[in-house]
Parts: sequence; C-alpha cells; structure tokens
Amino acid sequence: MFPSSFIKHRMSRENQIETVQKLLLPLLPEDVFLVEIKIKPINNIKIYLDADAGLGIEKCIKINRALYKIMEEMAIYPDGDFSLEVSSPGVDEPLKLHRQYLKNMGREVEVLLNNDEKKTGKLINVTETDISIEFTEGKNKKAVVHQLTIPFTDIKETIVLIKF
Repeated sequence: MFPSSFIKHRMSRENQIETVQKLLLPLLPEDVFLVEIKIKPINNIKIYLDADAGLGIEKCIKINRALYKIMEEMAIYPDGDFSLEVSSPGVDEPLKLHRQYLKNMGREVEVLLNNDEKKTGKLINVTETDISIEFTEGKNKKAVVHQLTIPFTDIKETIVLIKF
C-alpha cells in the first residue's frame, strides 16, 4: 500500500477521474447517470450528472455529501485539499451521451454537423446509430413538414433549445 502522499503526487488526472468514478457510481440512484467528470489542477472536482426524469438539486446535494465523505475517509487527497461540485450540465451544454438524446426526445434541438452545417428541429427518434429530427419549411398553407435522419458519426454536437 502506498502512502497517501504518493497518491496525491503520482496519480494522473485519468487515474483520479477513474477513482472518483468508481466511488461515485454505486451512489447513483437508478435513474441518475454520469455525464462527465472534470478535475482541475487545484483538485477542483466537477461532476456532471443527468437523470431520465430530471435531476433536482436535492439529489445533487445528497450525492455530493456522500461522495465527499467517502473521499475524505479514504484520504484520496491528503490534508483534504480538494473541492467537489456535483451538478447537472448547463442548458447550453451539448448532449454527450446516447441516454441524454433519449431523455430529450420531443424537444427542439440544434444539431451541428461535422461540415459545420446546422439543422434545427424536434428530436423525434433516437437509435443506436442515428437521430431523426422533424422540421417545417414554409408558412401557413405552404408549410411542409420534413423528417431528417442524421447518423451520430455526422454530428459534431447537439444542443437542446430552450423555448420560453
């Protein structure tokens, strides 16, 4: 067993992320899933979670407290020199996981393709290999509804559009 100071100085960012992930995953309720873990050089750990039915702040707080306690007890960061933030990705963050696409079916999305072309429409279908969006061209009697299937391999990023 290595002394905890060895862990602090020798553990790569990738190993730190892997360690935090192993501790985190058993704490997540079934409907909550990990989107991303980021660790800044000052040991500021940011964990982004999402949930199939929405992620309230109460769940984030509960998970944060439980994970923080485990990390402190294990002395992963000696002298407690770390901070931990657990939240959902911001509304302007692109979708990263297939599960996020499924969760957002029925919502308006903007898809940026690899060729930098943008497509906007309602996300109507998600498969393992592609998404389908529905959009309307023209107005009133000349309005025509189109469907477009876009392979995931052609997508640079997808952002959910918030309508007020």
